[in-house]
Amino acid sequence: MAEPLLAVRDLKTYFISKDAEVRAVDGIDIDVYPRQVVCIVGESGCGKSMTSLSVMRLVPKPRGKIVSGEIKFNGKDLLKLTERQMTDVRGNDMSMIFQEPMTALNPVLTIGDQITEVLIRHRNMNKREALAKAVDMLQVVGVPRAAQIVHEYPHQLSGGLRQRVMIAMAMVCEPKLLIADEPTTALDVTIQAQVLELMKKMRDEFDTAIILITHDLGVVAEMADHVVVMYAGQIVESTNADDIFHDPQHPYTKALLASIPSLEEEKETLYSIPGTVPDAAAYPVGCRFADRCPIAQASCREKAPELRETSPGHSIRCDLV
Repeated sequence: MAEPLLAVRDLKTYFISKDAEVRAVDGIDIDVYPRQVVCIVGESGCGKSMTSLSVMRLVPKPRGKIVSGEIKFNGKDLLKLTERQMTDVRGNDMSMIFQEPMTALNPVLTIGDQITEVLIRHRNMNKREALAKAVDMLQVVGVPRAAQIVHEYPHQLSGGLRQRVMIAMAMVCEPKLLIADEPTTALDVTIQAQVLELMKKMRDEFDTAIILITHDLGVVAEMADHVVVMYAGQIVESTNADDIFHDPQHPYTKALLASIPSLEEEKETLYSIPGTVPDAAAYPVGCRFADRCPIAQASCREKAPELRETSPGHSIRCDLV
């Protein structure tokens, strides 16, 4: 197999204060290959978004810090780059679609100014060339009246249009890696489907690899080549998309799948996983899922399981399976 475009090894991102050390991401390994769509799934607070911000080196400072690990992108260790070198990579070779476009877009700059800034910075275009390219890109992502919208402000657009603008901005330099953090959140189902189609089109046209962060397993079924399931800052299962749906092995993955509504059987109430995610500042000694796991034994609370391969390409963090 080809070398991975992105190789994350033993990544640990903590938030450190006088009173606590919050282990948001606690030793994860991820490989992403060219043109591959890798979905990271899990409940809120499991470390999905912080993983993506770590890869982009956008961890909130001063409390947040990547304390150890390696993030190799296209052969370069991003953690060894200066901030100036990192700005050459960010937006050009790798881009990110943030979760909420209304807060990610600058409210006092026009749409055109925000897209052209990337082209002027990374492609050495003049203002006129960059604006023409911005209009072209907005048309590619299905924005109507693109020539007029470049002169408008984010608050003048609907949520669906703002999301398309974010995608246009992320894709305008044709990056090798696109990270999308919950790109369909708060969009209606029709617009969701259009945004996912658009991301597939980008992958096919620009050979872009995608990391898609979501808690929506319907989106995973639609998009994923490979799936990483996270819980309490760790990876608990990692395999191809077919196996996640047809041969899930970790109790947490099974519980996530059990909570999906089904058209085939009637249920008065949907299944929900009992309990809550443990506090990231005080993880238990043993398995972090033990208190919510239906098959947990006493030994699970005494010893933390390692992530191990159960079959080629399929890894789980559980000693009972």
